[in-house]
Amino acid sequence: MYLKENRHVALHVACGDITDVSIENGNLIIRTPDKTVLSLLEDGKRELERALSWQGREMKVVMEEKIIKPSKVDEDEVMLRKEFGEKFKVKE
Repeated sequence: MYLKENRHVALHVACGDITDVSIENGNLIIRTPDKTVLSLLEDGKRELERALSWQGREMKVVMEEKIIKPSKVDEDEVMLRKEFGEKFKVKE
């Protein structure tokens, strides 16, 4: 609410896409694989901390890039595409 009321609309929208959040050692940890969202959050870190303070929570906000590791199936598909090229098809 604070972000929207104080006209930080882009930051407010970016926060809507966040699904990996935790509180560790008194810090609010935000993890996202999206580099654009990560950059926007890092630029708006001070406003995020003010929004928390507005709600009575004094916390440091820490952003981390979430690395998404491909599944074994995805890794196998990449290997098979390299090996067989256009001949490799995945049935749906």
